[in-house]
Amino acid sequence: MCELLGMSANVPTDIRFSFAGLARRGGETGPHADGWGISFYDGRTCRSFHEPEPSARSQLARLLRDMPIKSRIVVAHVRKANRGRVSLENTHPFSRELWGRRWTFAHNGQLKGVKRLPLGGFMPIGSTDSEHAFCWMLGRLQARFRALPRPETLDRAVADLAGELHALGVFNMLLTDSRTLYAHCGKRLCYLTRCAPFGKATLIDEDWQVDFAQETTEHDVVTVIATQALTRDECWTDLAHGDVLTLRDGAIRLLRPANLA
Repeated sequence: MCELLGMSANVPTDIRFSFAGLARRGGETGPHADGWGISFYDGRTCRSFHEPEPSARSQLARLLRDMPIKSRIVVAHVRKANRGRVSLENTHPFSRELWGRRWTFAHNGQLKGVKRLPLGGFMPIGSTDSEHAFCWMLGRLQARFRALPRPETLDRAVADLAGELHALGVFNMLLTDSRTLYAHCGKRLCYLTRCAPFGKATLIDEDWQVDFAQETTEHDVVTVIATQALTRDECWTDLAHGDVLTLRDGAIRLLRPANLA
């Protein structure tokens, strides 16, 4: 299984603290040594970095940990390969353009028979089930909507597509259109929201503590999503199987796919 990390915030926010914990799980405190990637959003597009190497031993990952790139939406992934060889093209997160926006997707789990789902105008570059699922979702959205729909309309469409993939196996997903971050729990995902009054947090995988009261303002709202809790002294909330979170500016809305409602 792979591990996911996502962030949604109402102001550009530094994710180095959370990413440091995730990166250690990429081949040191965890077995996810088959590649890693991270995407930082800036408006409708993003900066993305990928390597088919363990993040725990990556000079590039170490550089990003030391570089205070601030973003309102971040998607990151460390990979433990089970389908698709270890290679750059099979390294998450994947991205495509739709409706003039950069979409980004990361997944862990297995989806039985997903490659039998017909694709529309989006084709995989690599050989993973995950990228096929992403291309299928975008093709279905493109066929249904001629232009970017209202956020609430898109929320429901994404939730229902996630529900269809949930029926094929384990579908833990992060997806963003640069406006909203979507998270679907197929087996394991958890989240926390940091807002005033801010406190201290300590990573589980590394000896690093941050006092967020010194790093934020009273108006900041930051929600972090991860496969497993990253800190030892904060209260993480587990999602139920089939839950879909939509996050805009750090604020959360919980949905259930139509086939699971």
